[in-house]
Amino acid sequence: MFTTLKSFLEPLLPQAAPRAAFEHTLQVATAVLLVEVMRSDAHIGLSERASVIVALRDRFALNADEVEALMVVADQTAREAHDLHTFTSRLNDQLEPEQKARIVEYMWQVAYADGRLDAHEQHVMRKLADLLYIPHGDYIAAKMRAREAMTS
Repeated sequence: MFTTLKSFLEPLLPQAAPRAAFEHTLQVATAVLLVEVMRSDAHIGLSERASVIVALRDRFALNADEVEALMVVADQTAREAHDLHTFTSRLNDQLEPEQKARIVEYMWQVAYADGRLDAHEQHVMRKLADLLYIPHGDYIAAKMRAREAMTS
């Protein structure tokens, strides 16, 4: 476990290659947002956690150990964060609008994973989409794709 955690933290060290640091930053920022959506529900269930894991595995092509280590880092980082602007600003700096819309879709999948959507989840989703500068039409389209994926 510590070896895997170390592999996620190594890109933060000064000698790390710029590409590895870029990818690590992107992974952590995305994971923190997904974890934040998961935590916004008063009833965090296995289905939401599984949805976060699937999204991270799909988005970054990570194996199970890498995803688990990323989840540990993201959960701890989300708990210690004072705001989410740090993470959304990194995604805004590094991603194209289509890529950010895809992350919003992943967040909707996490929100819908337990079969219900409460007001706080909707509030967090809207706040994060605004911080990512997602146009309302793209926000709704991502929500519809996520809802459709959950029913198929």
